[in-house]
Amino acid sequence: MLDLNKLAPGLHGFGQHLAQESAANRQRLERAWDYFGRATLAQSELLRQQALWQDRLGFGAPIPLEPLDLRVDLLRAPLTHTVLATDGSQIAPTHHEIAYCYLINTGRVALYYGQQRYPRLDSLPELFYKPQDLYASRQWGIRTEEWMGYQRTVSEAKALGEMAKEHSTSGCPTLAIVDGPLIHWFLEALHPQAQAQILPPILEAWEELRQARIPLVGYISASRSREVFDFLRLESCPYPEPDCGTHCPRAGSGASLPCQIFEPLRDPDLWQLLLSPGQRGPLWRSQAPIMASYGPHEVYFCYALLGQEVGRLEMPAWVVEDEELLTTTLSLTWAQVEKGCGYPVALAEAHNQAVVRGADRSSFFALLEQQMIKAGLRRVGVSYKEARKRGSIA
Repeated sequence: MLDLNKLAPGLHGFGQHLAQESAANRQRLERAWDYFGRATLAQSELLRQQALWQDRLGFGAPIPLEPLDLRVDLLRAPLTHTVLATDGSQIAPTHHEIAYCYLINTGRVALYYGQQRYPRLDSLPELFYKPQDLYASRQWGIRTEEWMGYQRTVSEAKALGEMAKEHSTSGCPTLAIVDGPLIHWFLEALHPQAQAQILPPILEAWEELRQARIPLVGYISASRSREVFDFLRLESCPYPEPDCGTHCPRAGSGASLPCQIFEPLRDPDLWQLLLSPGQRGPLWRSQAPIMASYGPHEVYFCYALLGQEVGRLEMPAWVVEDEELLTTTLSLTWAQVEKGCGYPVALAEAHNQAVVRGADRSSFFALLEQQMIKAGLRRVGVSYKEARKRGSIA
């Protein structure tokens, strides 16, 4: 039990700390504003340096595809359109339960605007209990709990691809939206054999969307990315050329470097100052190493002020390179944020369909217990530790 009365004295110091950080961040933002203006004027030279010194940079700065000072007013969504979304939740494996397995529940949503159709609101549960599901990942140093999270990403993509097939002939503007990034940074740290089991089915699902001409967007709320600030590091570099290996051999050691004058700011902090509601900034191409494995689904991104929050929008190359699909993506995403009062309503509903509540968890394990008893298993029950925790006398 948390004793809030004992915690209260420590909150005073926390408040003072936040006030100091807020003042410091205002100064950092003023500096970032200044450097952004300089980078806008020197964009061509920065791009030349980036291309020339790419293999010597100690950071992965994205490439701006449009002028840094570009601001695009988003168009309003058509009255008739469709939005598809998926999101996942899970019951994690634990040795203290009656069986060591895990469940992934994928929420599926299709919202039909101006079509006089009922929405699709359901979920698809999958039970994973075979040895290859539980233990195969350990050969690559991946815990089962981590592997479950990666499998959830695959399940979400597959469900979206299946819905794309169903809506490929609808004839009205359609958007597929997911919660979170399309750049799966976690893949970079995985063994190639593990990558081969995660990424291909995701890209196959995205190909279904491409074939159906249904644009895909990853919506990131409260993004922690600082890729745009990484590009500004080219401008803030105090040396004639950004040769990190020569000038800053401490890069990667955790030490503060001369170009890291904006930390701990994140990209949305800057774009909150630069954008007006209903506007997007320039498009960027990610330089994440994993992009080499994405093929035609290489990811681009931009920031847009949708309502009160700057959202990061990630889209495959085939969306950005098609003006019609790009316009559809931006306008329908904006409409979703407005309808959801600050967050895409389709994603909120997909989450609600996917979430596994306490009662659902209890029912799930009760059902497992019944099946185990029917199969002739004895001594079915939770561990003594779990049983004791559930029956506390406190």
